[in-house]
Amino acid sequence: MAEITAALVKELREKSGVGMMDCKKALAENNGDIEASIDWLRGNGMSKAAKKADRAAAEGLVAIATAEQGAGETATAVEVNAETDFVSRNDLFQGAARQIASART
Repeated sequence: MAEITAALVKELREKSGVGMMDCKKALAENNGDIEASIDWLRGNGMSKAAKKADRAAAEGLVAIATAEQGAGETATAVEVNAETDFVSRNDLFQGAARQIASART
């Protein structure tokens, strides 16, 4: 069994964007082989994504932006949803919703 070093975990993490513990587990399952670990992560990631696909994104907010245009005004309304109210109450999330709404006005 190959030794799983922090540098090896870091390299896999940078290539895959997956969390450190998942990278370490993938490397352990594949004897430290980066390419095999990436394939292993893809195989397991698909099942994780499928489990999350059924979740309802029922929390969120509606952002409205208006702008004067010629003799009238235009308005844009967008609904942005998240899985939890903690996310939807976050300033970053709210700012993103405002920015999305104002992109076309």
